[in-house]
Amino acid sequence: MDTRLNVILVIATTLLVLAGCSFQSYEAAESKGSFDDNFSIMWSQDHFTTSKDGQIWYLSLDNDTGCGFQTKQRYRFGWFSMKLKLVGGDSAGVVTAYYMCSENGAGPERDELDFEFLGNRTGEPYLIQTNIYKNGTGNREMRHQLWFDPTQDYHTYSILWNTHQIVFFVDRVPIRVFKNNGKANKFFPNEKPMYLFSSIWNADEWATRGGLEKTNWKLSPFVSSYKDFSVDACQWKDPYPDCVSTTTNNWWDQYSAWHLSADQKNDYAWVQRNLVIYDYCNDSQRFPTLPEECSLSPWD
Repeated sequence: MDTRLNVILVIATTLLVLAGCSFQSYEAAESKGSFDDNFSIMWSQDHFTTSKDGQIWYLSLDNDTGCGFQTKQRYRFGWFSMKLKLVGGDSAGVVTAYYMCSENGAGPERDELDFEFLGNRTGEPYLIQTNIYKNGTGNREMRHQLWFDPTQDYHTYSILWNTHQIVFFVDRVPIRVFKNNGKANKFFPNEKPMYLFSSIWNADEWATRGGLEKTNWKLSPFVSSYKDFSVDACQWKDPYPDCVSTTTNNWWDQYSAWHLSADQKNDYAWVQRNLVIYDYCNDSQRFPTLPEECSLSPWD
């Protein structure tokens, strides 16, 4: 293990202790349910299994197909959290996706919030790619490395979504903050309710080293596992749900959830210094004129 990674791991241990203190209220707000309470299989039922007690869920990918599930309900704003353990060993070309989307398919007008876990060759780290779509327009990618091996144990991946900000968390540490400007705009998805999805699929045309590393099907099936789904959110009800306009009745739509706390800012600053691999807002070659949202400060 190189010196830089050792330093990252030591600092990360301290960082997680602090994060645990600042997120006690978030933990208390969560409610949990079984897989059948919350989800339906989207495709390939025969690639989905559970532990004997039904508390752990497994999605597998082979050369025939992958598998995916989605929530039975749509939500507009709230806190969404799941524990995942990713495919171990040589996972090049394999993508485990954990995301929210306003449509069942990749429709041209969809809103979407993405975690994508990009597999790699044995001994090389996973990368997390996050992306945000509004009305079918994405191209807002960020990539991060992790301070742990996500294949060895379960880790918690969460999204906080309100009309002021979207925050992606890993083990309660904010890794990405996406702010709204309070005006009608083309970048912040806050109008359409979303389902929550997860899937495992083959993306070896792009996922690992830009498609240079292909999936080794001799190692299949590739399996990602899940447990402890938690949601505290506004459930959408047609035609006029309570969350059609926001209130401050819920913790995730109160002032304290519109901004990072002091401890979260410290954690986020550490992530920015140590773990960011790519940020579209710093890619002037791809975006000679940077997108409007890049001017908004995550610290405000």
